[in-house]
Amino acid sequence: QVQLVESGGGWVHTGGSLRLSCAASGSIFSFNPLGWYRLAPGNEREFVATITSGGSTNYADSVKGRFTISRDNAKNTVVLQMNSLKPEDTAVYYCNLRARFRDYWGQGTQVTVSS
Repeated sequence: QVQLVESGGGWVHTGGSLRLSCAASGSIFSFNPLGWYRLAPGNEREFVATITSGGSTNYADSVKGRFTISRDNAKNTVVLQMNSLKPEDTAVYYCNLRARFRDYWGQGTQVTVSS
């Protein structure tokens, strides 16, 4: 009933920027928290950032000050602006929607940061 469609992944040099977008559709409400997680080779999936319907944000310490999460409740979209990218940010990034009884995930988008 819920679909998450991501875009914006790509390849950048260290210090560059990328803007990831995720559009949610289906049986959802604007108050659902939205977020981003990432999965790097050899690592477990880790939390990156979340945002509530009211705009309250939470960030992993590793990205704080460099990444900014935002949302447009009217469009049911969530954006992750990534600045000052580092090679350790290289991963597949997944959009997440937290519902009452389960989570929904996007297909993932590859972010590669080269030295």
